[in-house]
Amino acid sequence: MLDLDDLLEKIPTLISRLTKFSVFSVYLLDEQRQELAIAYAVGYPEEIVKHFTLKVGQGTVGRAVEEQRTILLDDVDSDPHYLAVVPGAKSQLAVPLRHKGQVIGVLNLLSETTAAFTERDEWILRQFGAHVAQAIATARLFESEREYAETLETLAEIGREMSAILDPEELLTRLAQLIKRVIDYRIFGIALLDEASQTLDLKVTIKFGDNPRAVAPVKLGEGLVGYAALHKEVVLVPDVTKDPRYIDAVPGVRSELVVPLLLKDRCLGVFDLESPEVNAFNRKHVKLLTLLASEAAVAIENARLVESIRENEARFERELRFAQRVQMALLPQELPKRLRGVDVAWRFDPMRELGGDLCDFLAPEASTLVVALGDVSGKGVPAALYGAAIGEMIRGRTFRRRLEKNPTTPASVLAGMNRILYERNLEEYYCTLCYAMFEFKKKVVTFANSGLPFPVKCTNGKAEQINLPGIPLGSFGSSQYDDFEIPLAVGDVFVLCSDGIFEAFDEQGQEFGAARVIDIIERTCDQPATEIVNEVLAAVQTFCGEAPQADDRTAVVVKINSLGSAQASRPPGVQASSETS
Repeated sequence: MLDLDDLLEKIPTLISRLTKFSVFSVYLLDEQRQELAIAYAVGYPEEIVKHFTLKVGQGTVGRAVEEQRTILLDDVDSDPHYLAVVPGAKSQLAVPLRHKGQVIGVLNLLSETTAAFTERDEWILRQFGAHVAQAIATARLFESEREYAETLETLAEIGREMSAILDPEELLTRLAQLIKRVIDYRIFGIALLDEASQTLDLKVTIKFGDNPRAVAPVKLGEGLVGYAALHKEVVLVPDVTKDPRYIDAVPGVRSELVVPLLLKDRCLGVFDLESPEVNAFNRKHVKLLTLLASEAAVAIENARLVESIRENEARFERELRFAQRVQMALLPQELPKRLRGVDVAWRFDPMRELGGDLCDFLAPEASTLVVALGDVSGKGVPAALYGAAIGEMIRGRTFRRRLEKNPTTPASVLAGMNRILYERNLEEYYCTLCYAMFEFKKKVVTFANSGLPFPVKCTNGKAEQINLPGIPLGSFGSSQYDDFEIPLAVGDVFVLCSDGIFEAFDEQGQEFGAARVIDIIERTCDQPATEIVNEVLAAVQTFCGEAPQADDRTAVVVKINSLGSAQASRPPGVQASSETS
């Protein structure tokens, strides 16, 4: 019989076939506590069965264990060691149950008749007891193996559940509940180590039968908790009153088990189990809690990392939103004041939250409009920062023109910027930039280009690209650039686009290309600049369909409505344009 309860229940039935008795009980020994408790009984009061225990050496049963011999009492009243647990008993037979030389319990028979048991009964019960001891040991071993298998399964479930909880506070609370499934504790706490203050802060406390009270943080190395964390070792104390390390923080505690939460060579904190009973914890508890502590340490660290990632993501999101506002504020908001006879529009469609494209409209002198469109290598925040720096360089060098004896040209502006960017030693970054200066009194526009896709000019409904080669800024320190002067006429339309428009691809990998841009301009050249730029961006989006956007897209349209009346003031500060995406 492998079920211990079934086995114990069967024993009195079998003994009744060998001898007569009035009351029967099986006591089993708790070796750690050196106590005997009733495992099964017939004829005993229920309360006695539940709560009665004997120390080794106490009473007839305790003596049988201590002396490791059978005790036969013909008259229990004549023995001063006898304890009258069951009223009316006159004689007693206590037979130790021995397994591998060790007493594991006692068969205890009582009778209401004096001298009810004979030496023959004693001999038979000794032989029978040997078989019972072996059966109990086998049942216990089977129960232990089954319990061990169930515990392993429970530990696996706990591990899976712990790994799925990513909120630190929820994890700690749930840990206390999960550990209760494998260790029946009375007082439990989880303290985590604060690296900065070198203290252990109690994060979770559970005390059954009473409300837990607040416990002050414990310095690393102090008390049983601090000792376990400092030395990274398990502390098992059967009686805390005999351990000088113990700090009396919770009244009534007699035994304590502290297990450090170790992650490689780091201690994250401790599990702390306390009990009002002496010797409440054993090696089995140490083993189980050590396994749980290892998994808990990983789960706690993961939860902390996830929390840190969430905090960083939230901070990055706030900073990114602010950076978007800054980038849009640095882009042109309107045309320079009192500039008439020219219609300008632009749209910026970044691939990510921040883009590497830049554009600006500036009026350094009367009747002069500078249009600049650039595309910085890379994407996201680095490209946006690099683009912001280039934008300020454009503005600074453009407005210096009115202070110079020999005004700069677009080509000299690009050459000066190229030298500065090259000296910054940011080899992985460069900038393609088209710089156009419209001089309405002279009726000319001068272009200089450093690798941006060639601008498109449309005159009398016919559009074509202007061949403006150039080396990207920042690539070579000695690069030189050329000025290309083109006459202006009423009705002319100029379109500048970043390569995110010309090099946009659809789902089949086909490129949007310059031909489609030219076709759109020819169809819409009679419309306002805003309509033209919107048509270009809408056509690109329709062409790409579900294909992911691979680059920032920016388009600028300058339409000449009149030349004689085009005027511009000399603004005191930075000026800008009109359309945003």
